[in-house]
Amino acid sequence: MKQQYSIFSFSMLLLSLCYINTFAQSPTAAPAQAPAVVVAQPPVATPTQAAAPHGITNVTKILEKAGHFTIFIRLLRSTQEENHLFSALNDSSSGVTIFAPTDSAFSELKSGTLNTLSDGDKSELVKFHVVPTFLSTSQFQTVSNPLGTWAGTGSRLPLNVTSYPNSVNITTGLTNTSLSGTVYTDNQLAIYKIEKVLLPKDIFGSNAPAPAPVQAPAREKPTKAVPSANVESPVAPVDISSAVTFMHNNVVGSLVIVAAAMFACNVEGF
Repeated sequence: MKQQYSIFSFSMLLLSLCYINTFAQSPTAAPAQAPAVVVAQPPVATPTQAAAPHGITNVTKILEKAGHFTIFIRLLRSTQEENHLFSALNDSSSGVTIFAPTDSAFSELKSGTLNTLSDGDKSELVKFHVVPTFLSTSQFQTVSNPLGTWAGTGSRLPLNVTSYPNSVNITTGLTNTSLSGTVYTDNQLAIYKIEKVLLPKDIFGSNAPAPAPVQAPAREKPTKAVPSANVESPVAPVDISSAVTFMHNNVVGSLVIVAAAMFACNVEGF
């Protein structure tokens, strides 16, 4: 009986040890859940969200992709207006509208026109093609003239737009053209293609009459010939006086001879 009880006690002891061993090992499974915390990676999306404010539309890249705007792009860069556009699109909520002349539009200008302009005039020329607000094609129907541009407003910088059912006409007083297509548009930037350079009167209107004063000295030539004829006239009275004296002497001499002849005839009559 004691032997059976010992075997039973020993069996219970083994079961208890197995149970304790199994229970002791069960906490070791807990660390296996730790990598689950590492799996959470939401912060990876943060860099893409931070980059959104810096994704400003690049005007020159849009024009380069469209093609045929090489000269206008060169002017944008040389005048630093490319940076001005970047800042305006980044800071302004009203947007920007650009009338972009094609290379063929610049080719219609008189040869060397751009080279004769100062850096300030080149900058003003570029600004004259930029309206400081976003304008869709439908908004040209209700816009007020003259349009204000980055170059300014006034009688020397007029820019008038007239909308028709199938076209939009632009005039500056020196240039008359129409929109020939849309290069790019969104809710902040609109770029329209034009086939003529918009010439402001402030730059090109004052240059036209400049050559006229150069011809003014030609009018003085006729006046120089008139006094030359009058210079010789005062010499004439000297010769005339001597001639009168000679004629006077001849007349007196002739009268003396006639008187002597008559006296001789009278003497013979006696």
